[in-house]
Amino acid sequence: MKFPSSTKKPWHEQVHPSATLAQKYWLHRPGALTGGLRRLGKVDLEVVSEYACRLNPQEAALIQKPPGTLAWIREVSMAVDGIRCVIARSFTPLPASHSVWQGIRRLRSRPLADMLYNDAQIQRSAFLSCRLNRGMSFFRTIERALHPSGEPVPQAQQILSRCSVFWRHGQPLLVAESFMPAFWARGATLV
Repeated sequence: MKFPSSTKKPWHEQVHPSATLAQKYWLHRPGALTGGLRRLGKVDLEVVSEYACRLNPQEAALIQKPPGTLAWIREVSMAVDGIRCVIARSFTPLPASHSVWQGIRRLRSRPLADMLYNDAQIQRSAFLSCRLNRGMSFFRTIERALHPSGEPVPQAQQILSRCSVFWRHGQPLLVAESFMPAFWARGATLV
C-alpha cells in the first residue's frame, strides 16, 4: 500500500542517504517494533495520554481524511532497560475508535502490536520516515512525554521517526514512532 504523493511532506519513502545502517534498519524494520525492542532488553511501555482531537492538515492527509477530522489519539513512551528509546503517536478517526479500531481504547499499557499482528484482515502501508521539526504534532508528543520527568527535550532535527498506516475494513490507524537519540547506540547492536 502506498501513500499518495501529496500527503508525504516532510515524510519520505526512502531513508536519507546519510542515515547509518542501524537507522536504515530500524526505520524500515517490518513487524512489531515492540518485538524488536524486546530483543534489546526489558521493554516498559507507559501511556503518555489518550484523547480526542481534530487532526491538522498534515496528519489528516496521511490517513486520507479531510483536515479537522476528529480522531482518537494514543501517545506512548517505550523504554528498554530503563532508557527511553521510542515515543509513539497513533490515531484513527473517532468513529473507527468505537468500531473497527475499538481495541485502541482498551490497550492500557499493552503495546498496539497486541491488536495489529493477529488479524489477517489488517493491511499495512509502506513506511515513511523523516527528521522531525518543531511544528509537527509528533514533536509535541515528545515534549509531553518528557516534561513530567524533567528529561531534556532533544532538538527536533535529532529525532528520526517512521510512520505507517494500518487499514482494516477501509478504516485507517496511523502509527508514528519516534526514535530518541539515546536509542541508536543500543539499536545498532542488532544490525
